[in-house]
Amino acid sequence: MRVEFIKMHGLGNDFVVLDSRARSLPEITRSIARALADRHTGIGCDQLILLTPSDNADFAMRIFNHDGGEVEACGNATRAVGLLVGGDAYIQTTAGVLHTCKTDSGIAVDMGVPHFEWDEIPLGYPMDTLSMPVGWEDLERPAAVNVGNPHVVFFIEDSDAVLLDEIGPIIEHDPLFPERVNVNVATVEDRQTVRLRVWERGVGLTRACGTGACATAVAAMRRGLVEREVTVHLPGGALRIGWGEDQRITMTGPASESFRGSFEWEDYA
Repeated sequence: MRVEFIKMHGLGNDFVVLDSRARSLPEITRSIARALADRHTGIGCDQLILLTPSDNADFAMRIFNHDGGEVEACGNATRAVGLLVGGDAYIQTTAGVLHTCKTDSGIAVDMGVPHFEWDEIPLGYPMDTLSMPVGWEDLERPAAVNVGNPHVVFFIEDSDAVLLDEIGPIIEHDPLFPERVNVNVATVEDRQTVRLRVWERGVGLTRACGTGACATAVAAMRRGLVEREVTVHLPGGALRIGWGEDQRITMTGPASESFRGSFEWEDYA
């Protein structure tokens, strides 16, 4: 079975998009997703994206990380898919229905309302999620936010100095996080600017993480460190994050199509 794909990225966070809205595809297993995402023997990507029909939105989007695991949300992929369909779309995800629209600055996504209760992150036991009484080496007292998927955010003096490839997987797999967690290390430059690096659950170090930028911005806002709209600078580029009075997060940034191709499904099954 010959299957067409579209390679896209948002700030270097890259995706292979499969569209099964008009032509159904076989079930995507963890092993197939992992094989397609492999950068040496597959097409290569951070996330595999599957578009399917939906009764509640224009279409649905499923997200598989580089390790083959399915996850709830991906802000950069949502922007990329929004670009793919022309900008304005309501997209059903496990995290809820997300709305995208085209702006002068790229694609804007209504990412919904963040959650802060310990059992909404989720954490293994109750604690204050604005300043968690825990730490790993020099990283201490993070904030926890769920923006469709779970994040912890550490505010430190120099985010570039952290050996995130070493400490990231330790925190991701800590028993405190029953569904694992995305790890963000952030430096507040001023009231409108944050510098961020992310260890992404199931992916590793990433050039950009849209939900990580949202979680970090909201955590900084809750702590009174920044205004209600900020620019978050990631290794791959910048995202504009706003948190409205209605508690909904808006993320705006670029997305691009890289190339298109096709593959034989049986080669990866």
